[in-house]
Amino acid sequence: MILEALGAALLGLALAWATAHRLGHRLPARSLVLATGPAGALIGAFITHMALGPGHAAATLTGAVAVSAALLSLLLRPTRGRLRHSATA
Repeated sequence: MILEALGAALLGLALAWATAHRLGHRLPARSLVLATGPAGALIGAFITHMALGPGHAAATLTGAVAVSAALLSLLLRPTRGRLRHSATA
């Protein structure tokens, strides 16, 4: 369980770093992004581990990455050049 948590945190940090590096212009402060990745991964690993039980390390890490990616996607802002108009306008 400790190795799963450590692996999930490292995967979340790597995902957050890659997201901040690639999409930095569309994200809030870098420190928030780098904290959200591992936190989301740990939450995802906890939920997946509780749902599947012990012995499913690969699935636990997959769930950790999925939740981390979902939380990081919530931090994205829309691009500035493209404005959306409603269908009724």
